[in-house]
Amino acid sequence: MISLFENRKAVLIDLDGTLVDSVPDLAYGIDQMMLQLAMPVRGISAVTDWVGNGVERLVKRALVNSMEGEPSDALFQEALPLFEVAYAANNGKHSYLYEGVEIGLNYLHQQGYRLACVTNKPIAFTQPLLEVMGIADFFHVILGGDQVARRKPDPQPLLMAAEKLEVDPNQAIMLGDSINDVIAARGAGMPVICVSYGYNHGQNIREQERHSHHPDAVIDSFAELKTLI
Repeated sequence: MISLFENRKAVLIDLDGTLVDSVPDLAYGIDQMMLQLAMPVRGISAVTDWVGNGVERLVKRALVNSMEGEPSDALFQEALPLFEVAYAANNGKHSYLYEGVEIGLNYLHQQGYRLACVTNKPIAFTQPLLEVMGIADFFHVILGGDQVARRKPDPQPLLMAAEKLEVDPNQAIMLGDSINDVIAARGAGMPVICVSYGYNHGQNIREQERHSHHPDAVIDSFAELKTLI
């Protein structure tokens, strides 16, 4: 396992469910949106399963109360700005770093890795959240989902981050929490480590080991990175 991750120069890291548990603030924004639309609130449990494909997809899932399906365009266009205002006003208020994140980031920094945060969250929400959490300065590159033409699970964000870090994609490692991160990493030609505690649409990431889209390693804490890379 160690040989798979050696001789790498950069680590690309997902945000929600990997670095930060942001569901409390996301759920607050969704529920405030629903209340203003005179629709039932959805709550933390549902939002936890829906996170991972960007703000627009999260809002659509809340509106239809399902992972799949599409609301009317008129309803979506009314709902999205309501969510954005509510979430922006509370971004980081109830979110928190997962245990071991600062230890792991400090270790990667000390080892000389170039770091990028690569997320499907819009950059207007990403940058402030990283700053509130006190970890923005660890990253040489911060790439939001609205800064790319195609979001994860497409490999484009990972390839763009590697380019901005001035490293070849095969010199980078992806670190995330979901199958979207795994698929993106495979497409970009990078090995991938997943954390066990993330969202992954309610599925245990370790169960992906039985399928074609499986991580190369699963860790329970960023503190375990020193045993891998």
